Amino acid sequence: MEPVPIIGGTGALGIGLAARWARAGVPVVIGSRDAGRAEEAAGRIEHGEARGTENADAARQGPIVILTVPFRNQSENLTNLKDALEPGQLLVDATVPLAAAVSGKATRVLGVPQGSAAQQAQEMAPDGVTVVSALHTVSAPVLNDLDASLDEDVLICGDKRDDKRRVAELIARIEGLRPVNAGLLETARLVEGLTPLLISVNSRHKVHAGIKLTGLPEQLW
Repeated sequence: MEPVPIIGGTGALGIGLAARWARAGVPVVIGSRDAGRAEEAAGRIEHGEARGTENADAARQGPIVILTVPFRNQSENLTNLKDALEPGQLLVDATVPLAAAVSGKATRVLGVPQGSAAQQAQEMAPDGVTVVSALHTVSAPVLNDLDASLDEDVLICGDKRDDKRRVAELIARIEGLRPVNAGLLETARLVEGLTPLLISVNSRHKVHAGIKLTGLPEQLW
């Protein structure tokens, strides 16, 4: 199986996804601005195949690239990846424009001129690189606790069903995550808004709640 590069993979979400995918037999490449930090993070993954390298080098390693950086770093990272990302690659954007990026509250969303962080990513991505929006509502602490069971849905937004299907197949490799087609990329603005909602709920109830949709057919893809 081809490796999955995770840009910003030393953060809580990135390392949690890396650990879960690696344990499921998916090789991962953890990217960071600091290659040493990436290598150190990869060394902490106990099960499966993981290695660390600098972001641009990581981005060249697989057809589906995961972007897990904070919103304040999204633009900088995409600018730095312009010569690394190639036509035909899928860029899975997990960025949430939280107000915390500008010293505001994590329970509020920033307005993005393009409509959403995902649409901003698509505007900045090189020609031929397609952005798919996903992984906004999965708790990083739960991902990092490999003894914790997952049972939640991951809402996927994108303009082409086949692209979303490829991302869905990758996400489904993590036991307990059910990928759901949530519509076009423009719908990402609604999905991104679920993250601050969950932060508010989880803060009040001292839990790590996720999203689960009811009434869906057994066969989604």
